Amino acid sequence: MTEPDYKEMAARLVRYAAVPGHVLSEVVTTDGLCFWAFDRADMPELSGDESPDRELAARMCAGCPVIDECRELELRTAGPDTVGVWGALPDTDRRALYPVWARRRGGEAR
Repeated sequence: MTEPDYKEMAARLVRYAAVPGHVLSEVVTTDGLCFWAFDRADMPELSGDESPDRELAARMCAGCPVIDECRELELRTAGPDTVGVWGALPDTDRRALYPVWARRRGGEAR
C-alpha cells in the first residue's frame, strides 16, 4: 500500500475548521458506522503498542459516511496521542497527519 497524501488529507479537513467539536462529535456518533453498525464488544481492543495496519483501518471504515468528520474530531481531541482506528486511518498515519493538519490550521503540532 502506498503512503497516504497527508497534505491532501489536511486540505480536505479545512472545511471542518469552524465546526464546533460538539457538533462533530454528534455527527460521528450518530452517523459513524462503528457506532451503530457494529457491536462494540465485537470490535478488537487495541492497546497503545498495537497499531492496526492501513488495510484493516480501510476495511473497518469502508462505506462510512463520516470518515473526514471522524478524522477531524480525532485530530482535535487526541492529537499526536491518538490510538486505534479513527477516520479510516490507523494511529500511525494519524500521528503523521497531525503536524501537517496543525500547520495548515496556522498552528504548531503539540
